[in-house]
Amino acid sequence: MISKRAFQPVDYLKITIFGAALSFLWPSLHTLIIPIRLLEFIPEAQKNTYLGILTFTGLALAVLVQPVAGAISDRSDFPLGRRRPFILVGTLLALLFLPSIGLANSFVFLFIGYCLLQCACNIAQGPFQAFIPDLVPAHRKGIASAVKNLAEILAGITFVRIVAYFLDMYTTQGKESWMWLAIGFPAVVLLTAMVTTMITVKETPQTNVQPLSLKNRFNAYKIDAKKHKDFIWFLVSRLLILMALGTLQSFALYYLRDVVKIENPAGAAGDLIVAIGICLLITAYPAGYLSDKFGRKPIILCSGFVGIIGITTLFFAHDLTGIMLSGGLLGISAGSFLTSNWALATDIVPQGEEARYLGLTNIATAGAGALARLIGPAIDFFNARQASLGYSIMLGVCAMYMVMGSASVIMIRGKPVENT
Repeated sequence: MISKRAFQPVDYLKITIFGAALSFLWPSLHTLIIPIRLLEFIPEAQKNTYLGILTFTGLALAVLVQPVAGAISDRSDFPLGRRRPFILVGTLLALLFLPSIGLANSFVFLFIGYCLLQCACNIAQGPFQAFIPDLVPAHRKGIASAVKNLAEILAGITFVRIVAYFLDMYTTQGKESWMWLAIGFPAVVLLTAMVTTMITVKETPQTNVQPLSLKNRFNAYKIDAKKHKDFIWFLVSRLLILMALGTLQSFALYYLRDVVKIENPAGAAGDLIVAIGICLLITAYPAGYLSDKFGRKPIILCSGFVGIIGITTLFFAHDLTGIMLSGGLLGISAGSFLTSNWALATDIVPQGEEARYLGLTNIATAGAGALARLIGPAIDFFNARQASLGYSIMLGVCAMYMVMGSASVIMIRGKPVENT
């Protein structure tokens, strides 16, 4: 295992590259690939409903799988270490299930393949998330969280736009080879990241560790609410703000297609992701530095305020320029929030149960993604009564999430950041 005392700048990259690959995979699927695939075999008027049902179910499974995988890894004594065996197995399973997204010729087939893919990826992601508390000194966790987000943003800017290009070619030319390029590219990146992690991150195997019993595996979901009130408020705040961001991400392609009337919505969605990603990139590292210097809460509160402005701008935007401006503001909000919020998580998780509690953050992370999708049927319902009314209501709900999430973070007492 990398010694905390000997932690070097290059080690930040070693422990974040796998997260970058996952952050490329899911936006590619959720924002671009799956919405386009759904249009091939579901009714046009129900596309938001089907997208919501599909992704809600898969992300609900992620909420269940990730904490258990993290808790089991906390108690594991494999020769490769606590975390890497799960990253290896989860990635191999994900590569097995990913082709089902392209092979599906019905909603049921796509549903099954997507759910299996979610389970596989979260077997890997739960243990992976413990690298920062395992390996990074306390006074560098803010910077480590910033590097984590920077790596994930770079993956999004660089790779998701390439997937968008493949899908633009697919929708205009109709050749299946373009869809397989869009699916195969994230698979290659994920495999490369897994191999790199397995080789470069060295863990010291634990000894004299008792295996996690079946009862304790269910206890992986247990939180002592009285003892860890801060963690509960952290989950509430993260849930609400990520629900706002997740809702906007989930229905972006359909919004651009139906409201802004973009001819090639996949390419426009890719451009929007790039705009958001650039602003995330500019914001993430300064936010990590400022959160180490002034504390996590002020940065999170500021990010919520900027997010509300971004959603308001989107409400009044009816061309691509206005959409990009809104995306920039949302990128600034998301970059500062994700960095400072993850640093806050690493501050308040109990020692010795880092992977389990960071796995439980997936209750907020994947839970927010899942709950965000439930608005899909409402969008279709109100759109059927007045053109684009459902999308306007969606934006109002997102603004409400931002306000409530920002207010919740005030309740977190937190720990002082060590400057040694």
